[in-house]
Amino acid sequence: MRLSVIIPVFNERATIHELLRRVAAVDVDKEVVVVDDGSTDGTRDVLARLGDGGPTVVLHGANQGKGAAIRTGLQHVTGDFVLVQDADLEYDPDDYHRLLRTREEQGADAVYGSRFAGGRPEMTLSHRIGNQLLTGITNALFGSALTDMETCYKLIRRRVLAELDITANGFSVEPEITAKLLRRGIAIHEVPIAYVGRSFAEGKKISWRDFLGAVWTLLKLRVTA
Repeated sequence: MRLSVIIPVFNERATIHELLRRVAAVDVDKEVVVVDDGSTDGTRDVLARLGDGGPTVVLHGANQGKGAAIRTGLQHVTGDFVLVQDADLEYDPDDYHRLLRTREEQGADAVYGSRFAGGRPEMTLSHRIGNQLLTGITNALFGSALTDMETCYKLIRRRVLAELDITANGFSVEPEITAKLLRRGIAIHEVPIAYVGRSFAEGKKISWRDFLGAVWTLLKLRVTA
């Protein structure tokens, strides 16, 4: 089984090189596609110096959002399963093994890495409350029992992910993927993962506007998906 790792990047010059080193060090059969979503901070200069043998790099002419970057990445991957990796070092690529092991043991089409299933992750109080509220709304609307709907680590069979027809451009891609999986009756398995969150001062990009967008996406897809 081959893993395709899509890395959406926007202004992550300080972390992208180290993140790619950590991803490359994970001993699994994988391909890596980096989608630079219109970075203006020098991230593209770092990517240009990677040379041959590195990840596939795709450039957006302007910033379009995480969902748009994932759609672009899906056009370039060939693996059996897809995993999205944020470029800011909040998530540990060593956890790929946990996700893949659970997928194999359960024969699953979708495995989420839960930041909350294993304890109390390092994150701000506002982000903790926001994540737990969104997960609670998801469970109430779709009859699920998830602990972390908003997690970046969503390991999904490529064919299944392509069939979801993702339309969100921004961070609403997370609830969109989850809602569409649940509406299709696809079981989502969870496994605990490590997480060290950033603050807004450290470059965290998601905000209360994204929270409202996520709620609207869940409500809309409960009716229309």
